[in-house]
Amino acid sequence: MAGYVVGVTGGIGSGKTTVTDCFADLGIVIADADEASRKIVEPGQPVLDAITEYFSKDILDETGRLNRKKLREIVFNDVSKRKALEGFTHRPIMDELQRQLHEARGEYAMLVLSAGLGTSPLIDRMLVVDAEEPIRIQRVMIRDGSSEALIRQIINSQPSSEERLAIADDVVENNSDIDQVRADVSRLHARYLELARA
Repeated sequence: MAGYVVGVTGGIGSGKTTVTDCFADLGIVIADADEASRKIVEPGQPVLDAITEYFSKDILDETGRLNRKKLREIVFNDVSKRKALEGFTHRPIMDELQRQLHEARGEYAMLVLSAGLGTSPLIDRMLVVDAEEPIRIQRVMIRDGSSEALIRQIINSQPSSEERLAIADDVVENNSDIDQVRADVSRLHARYLELARA
């Protein structure tokens, strides 16, 4: 197991994946809550059965897979349904992330949290990925095909940039300059190796 864990958080569209891909290129294991959340709702998984039972089969696509876009629209318009979904998924996601971190070999690993404030007893240090709101909205519209109204609703349901930056040990500004992102990652990688060895 990696002896040192850097948490990564940031709002929707901030570009966490771009940043963690740069760390992955340096050989760092990335345990990602979003990827874990996809894995636990694959067809045949008990979590998908529980979600389907609660929300009905209307949230499945024609292949029997979870229609994430449809589910997102439901839960972001109804707080009680969002809390119900979190109840089904939170523990299995944490179990999957702990498994990945336990299997990680290397001086440090990264734990990419969902878009909340991302406090976790597994984390030794917190990296926040931030970006200007218009850039974030544009990225998500291109990536997911979601409406601007829904994306703004999601952003408003998440902690603000100010709240995130208040818990940050390190920050990467990801406003589309990939060379700057790579330079920041290279600098932070050296720092994290130092901290892990200490």
